[in-house]
Amino acid sequence: MATIPTKDELLKRVAPHGQEHTLRFWDELDDAGRAQLAAQLLEIDWESFDGWVKEYVLNAAPQGIPSDLKPAPYYPLSPRNAAEAELYEGAVRRGKMLLAEGRVAGFTVAGGQGTRLGFDGPKGTFPISPVKNKTLFQLFAESIARAQEKYGKTIPWYIMTSPVNDAATRAFFEQNKGFGLRKDAVRFFMQGTMPAIGLDGKLLLEGKSSLALSPNGHGGCLLAMRQSGALEEMARRKIEHVSYWQIDNPLVQMFDPLFIGLHDLTNSDMSSRGLIKTGPLEKLGNYALTGGRLTIIEYSDMPDALAHQKGSDGRLAYRAGSPAIHVIRRDFIERLTEGNRLKLPLHRAVKKVACVDEAGEPAKIHHPNAVKLEMFIFDALPLANKPLILEGAREEQFGPVKNPSGVDSVESSQLLQQNRAAAWLEAAGVRIPRKADGSLDCKLELSPRKYLDREDVAAAAGTLAEAAPGAEAVYE
Repeated sequence: MATIPTKDELLKRVAPHGQEHTLRFWDELDDAGRAQLAAQLLEIDWESFDGWVKEYVLNAAPQGIPSDLKPAPYYPLSPRNAAEAELYEGAVRRGKMLLAEGRVAGFTVAGGQGTRLGFDGPKGTFPISPVKNKTLFQLFAESIARAQEKYGKTIPWYIMTSPVNDAATRAFFEQNKGFGLRKDAVRFFMQGTMPAIGLDGKLLLEGKSSLALSPNGHGGCLLAMRQSGALEEMARRKIEHVSYWQIDNPLVQMFDPLFIGLHDLTNSDMSSRGLIKTGPLEKLGNYALTGGRLTIIEYSDMPDALAHQKGSDGRLAYRAGSPAIHVIRRDFIERLTEGNRLKLPLHRAVKKVACVDEAGEPAKIHHPNAVKLEMFIFDALPLANKPLILEGAREEQFGPVKNPSGVDSVESSQLLQQNRAAAWLEAAGVRIPRKADGSLDCKLELSPRKYLDREDVAAAAGTLAEAAPGAEAVYE
């Protein structure tokens, strides 16, 4: 066991910031408890702490919308003219070349639990495919395996877990033998945490030997890459671009050559997928420009008038929404995390946080008592050089599973998976039974291990069996 700092050594660290109370129970703790608390205190960025308290707790001001806000331009799904068509063709070639040269890695943010789905376990272990109930992790693993086969190169997969689900996630991959992926090409690392700060500016203790901590947001993944050694490993592997997606979207096309190639050819530090919103209030972040820099305004912060604003063409002005799909240059992440610190703003949320009182007993919490701070990945966009947005086909790339029912639910995600499978199969000449209203009259599943994209399905034209009405049809 590493040497545990003394109480006096820790006091020298926390006292200048008025946090001596965190050591109130030190003398009652055993070595394990002292080691845990010391590690948590030493991990805090004390150089920034006082600024956090001042800006986000004691003097927090409402976040306003920039007065110069305007909609962000984006590359459309289909090229609008000959020049764009030529650019897209070159981008596809470039993207395929980068994949074939092993210059691209996959990265999944997977720190969440399946609690909202009524599921006890890491969200990535949630079964979601329509017929075979493959988990999110399995679908992604099979997609990566097929991409490796297709481009003839190992594609490293980095997975960010959290303290809550790290052990269970690793065990799940062990039990499933990594779904056939090389063990040295799948790398796990944990998300960082931020301490909860009481409304008086004092750190809260969850227990006598622990601060009240919470995940530092998906933006924290950038710093976690550096601190875990993943960035250094990527450099050794000569990885230039990181394909980023979140765990809840089984339709994500993580290695789309057009997207990767366009990102590279335009020298973009960070590129983003954009979806045309289904309506002004859809719960997607809104792409916008302010001060000439690309940014995202969260749907909850978007003023109603701007959300409903229309352009001269009669379409929503702020119609490009973010599904949290990005391609990021490795060297951009290195610049953002120089000095082992992440240069992103913080977002505050006032919450009820479980803690102990001065006697070490569980406090009775009736009202929000603390500020939680976190970082968001999209806050890197204003810092990026030449960021771009490429429109994505919603029906082919976005089927999130967030809720047990309704919008973005298990049912809606499975239906979207089946509809995409049907579209790809029908385009390849396969007859798919449909009801009078046009809806599917069968249950479909396409295995990404064999059919990664439209191209793969088209290549199998003439060999694929028709689906029978009312039956389950699995293509694998």
